[in-house]
Amino acid sequence: MIIPVILGITFIVFSIMSFSPGDPAKIILGDGATEEAVQQLRDELGLDDPFFVRYFNYVKNALKGDFGKSYRTNIPVYEEIFNRFPVTLRISFFSICIAAIVGIPIGIIAAVKRYSILDVSSMIFTLLLNSMPAFWLGLLLILFFSLKLDLLPATGVTSWVSYILPSIALSGRTTAVIARMTRSSMLEVIRKDYIRTARSKGASEKRIIWKHSLRNAMIPVVTLVGINFGILLGSTILIESVFAMPGVGSLLITAIRTKDTPIVLADIILLASCFSLINLTVDIIYGFIDPRIKSQYN
Repeated sequence: MIIPVILGITFIVFSIMSFSPGDPAKIILGDGATEEAVQQLRDELGLDDPFFVRYFNYVKNALKGDFGKSYRTNIPVYEEIFNRFPVTLRISFFSICIAAIVGIPIGIIAAVKRYSILDVSSMIFTLLLNSMPAFWLGLLLILFFSLKLDLLPATGVTSWVSYILPSIALSGRTTAVIARMTRSSMLEVIRKDYIRTARSKGASEKRIIWKHSLRNAMIPVVTLVGINFGILLGSTILIESVFAMPGVGSLLITAIRTKDTPIVLADIILLASCFSLINLTVDIIYGFIDPRIKSQYN
């Protein structure tokens, strides 16, 4: 299903960019260009061809690996995006790791200690995290850790340390969602008959939680982690702007403002492809977590 999904997304974005106001030829040549020069460039770029002809030509070239050149810089799109993509990928990867490492234990503790002070305080904490926009949390982190304590860099990418604040800021809401999902999934599992049977046979509480409950509660959590990883790849736009990081998010904003259609299309195709591949990976992981799912296809 990845192929029709990518084609559908490509068609929608291509349509939006084609029918939105603005002439790419004038954007490339500038306001001082003559009408003859603008028309000549339009002919070279095929902008006067019918819509479906232009779309078919774009897809045909894209399948060959040719995504065109940026209207703004005249650099091949492939180079522009893949020089920046590692930055976005690192921010998203570190963010989902932080969210999983923090959120899953909070959810487990809240479920095991249901209705206790730990449960109530952890749910209040996740509610606060879920209420904080990533860019606002990022500004707070910059004010405290960069300007006041002078511990971490506020902008740019100089080393791995530069990814700490952006990753924490981006992981806030995802941490809250994962924690709440883990708690609800654990509560559902620990009410099952086989958990009561394990307790009646004298199994230790530690074994019940980690061996019997957690593994069966992980299916919805793994789904959520995978989906949110894909979402985070597309959510770095504001974070990259706040921390002045050269990722594909900041590139996409610039391309949309200048109607740089080749950059916008290639950027969104890349993010959509990553999202689809992440979902596929999650489906494969299901079989390792729950052998019953794997046995259905053997």
